[in-house]
Amino acid sequence: MKIPVLQGIIKRRVLLNYRAAPEVIRKILPSGFRPKLHRGRAVAGICLIRLEQIRPQFAPGFVGVSSENAAHRIAVEWTDESGQIKEGVFIPRRDTDSLINQLAGGRLFSSEHHKAEFDIEEDEDEINFRMRSADSQTEVSFKGKRSEDFPVDSIFSDLREASLFFEKGSLGYSPDKTGKKLDAISLEINDWRVRSFETEFVRSSFYQNETIFPAGSIEFDHALLMQNIAHRWLGERGRETDQENLRKKGRRDPI
Repeated sequence: MKIPVLQGIIKRRVLLNYRAAPEVIRKILPSGFRPKLHRGRAVAGICLIRLEQIRPQFAPGFVGVSSENAAHRIAVEWTDESGQIKEGVFIPRRDTDSLINQLAGGRLFSSEHHKAEFDIEEDEDEINFRMRSADSQTEVSFKGKRSEDFPVDSIFSDLREASLFFEKGSLGYSPDKTGKKLDAISLEINDWRVRSFETEFVRSSFYQNETIFPAGSIEFDHALLMQNIAHRWLGERGRETDQENLRKKGRRDPI
């Protein structure tokens, strides 16, 4: 089923970004994908996003819904049928506090969404964030503040270079509920704007799981913040995949 065009407002979007050993990332990707590298490192992370006024295209804003959402994502490349190199993100898991997103995953919204609780305290400068999935498989927390400074130890030279890298990853593939197909959706933002976000701490049950990421194979790199940006979600052509391959790559395993 083709996902309808949706529009709304990104009220708040925090991208927690990690640098990782490419050989470790390759093990958790479905066949056909390879890590997109930056200065020899794979790039993975978590998109934590508050969406507001989400509704079908051309519908008035007052009919829209709001939700808190989390998407674990990995920057990837692949070669299409014509031999061209494409890029986007592979999203092994999505979590949400929206019942609509949970029930309509794969129809109105792309792929399966897991139920989660979000506890967020924020003001004009700081954000204190905690998320835990109902199945206890996913936990994410961080505390940070808006900043004018980009981390000097990042694999990206500055904010502009990081912004360009993530702007190109607008097409995302996620496993559907059957595990036989990857749903695809693209994020369209005409006014792309990010700023630096300084973190006091970041915790992720997935990226700190040493059975998946051995000690020293992954490090937190930096965080980015987006606020109050109009956007659209466009359904794209999905990809068939091997169910057993997805299971081995973490489709049914704890994240």
